[in-house]
Amino acid sequence: MSSPKAKAYPGSDITVTFDGGRCLHFAECVRGLPEVFDVEARPWITPDNADAATLAAVVERCPSGALQYTRHDNVAETPPDPTIVTTVEGGPILLHGRLTLTGPGGQPHLENRMALCACARSAKRPFCDNACHA
Repeated sequence: MSSPKAKAYPGSDITVTFDGGRCLHFAECVRGLPEVFDVEARPWITPDNADAATLAAVVERCPSGALQYTRHDNVAETPPDPTIVTTVEGGPILLHGRLTLTGPGGQPHLENRMALCACARSAKRPFCDNACHA
């Protein structure tokens, strides 16, 4: 599920959204499909430079959930079951699975991927903002 702050990059078969506030610069996107994710170009995401299935697979490698997608054929991301929890030395706790985050006000928010703050210094808690590296 995309954040209201996410910017959409529509293609003919898939729309990719990017929430820069959640990006931790793991660069899975750039390494995975440099022809789609080019930080030197504007726009920096060009979904039509790859087929929808390949692009979706690379977006699903984004550990923070900053990148999301909507395929126009309604094929959705299938998160792993059970949920995978990965700790990064000196960094965030990465979650990948069927996740429900309940914040203030009790409104549940569904996610497949997120990076949670492990140092308690993030200004975006519960999400990591790399404050531990500042």
